[in-house]
Amino acid sequence: MKRLLIIFFCIAVPAAVFAVGEKGRKLTMGEARQMAWIFDSIPGPYRGVMVSFHGLNNTKLRAAPSSEERMLAKKGYLIIHPYCGPWHWMNRQAREMVDEIVDAVYEEYGIPDSVPLVTMGGSMGGFCAILYPRYARRPVSACVANCPVTDIKYHFTERPDLPRTFRCAYWGYDNTFEESMTEHNPMDQVREIPDIPFFIMQTSGDRSVSKAHHSDRFVKAMRKSGHHGVVYKEIEGGKHCGPIPAEIQKEKRDFLLRVLKE
Repeated sequence: MKRLLIIFFCIAVPAAVFAVGEKGRKLTMGEARQMAWIFDSIPGPYRGVMVSFHGLNNTKLRAAPSSEERMLAKKGYLIIHPYCGPWHWMNRQAREMVDEIVDAVYEEYGIPDSVPLVTMGGSMGGFCAILYPRYARRPVSACVANCPVTDIKYHFTERPDLPRTFRCAYWGYDNTFEESMTEHNPMDQVREIPDIPFFIMQTSGDRSVSKAHHSDRFVKAMRKSGHHGVVYKEIEGGKHCGPIPAEIQKEKRDFLLRVLKE
């Protein structure tokens, strides 16, 4: 009796990146909009640019801003939500893609280099918000991370669905998988992460990303290494990434508004 072997392939390359065209050419805004949701409907001048990273497995196209994003836009933020791929884990290609989108936005709107660039995200998005400043082409001014993954070597073992995502994200590198994990692991990159303001939130009841193994250890390591601007909000109970108490939501918004250039 014949048996059929079916193989499902995982490709870590965001499809939209092929819109860029020949290597070395600047990204156009038309191409950037194929690769990211850009909230620029509130007229400038823009006083800040925010890159908001999505979480693991998120493939949704953004259609409208949240109430918080509307408020931040009215205060002067232009918001970028890049579509890097559901399992990208801020790999080299994702970092280059975000660099290109950010550069295209600054150039298209005539935003001065002095206007701050901020990162934000939750879970894998929080991981991206923390790791991207380590490698970003343009300096990042501040970071907000909710329930962030900060130790991917531990996270690899934390849930059975996770190993495939990391194998997929870092496939094809010219080094070992262990070296790739170290390159992308915030806990291994603490000394290289810029000394900028961080606002980190974590619920104690999170069963997807352990507070004790991620935020607690990372914040301690950051402070020990000399990062003086780390604000850490520990939230009792809750679930993955929330709920966030109203007073901490307000502190986060105030943190983001303080970053804006007057």
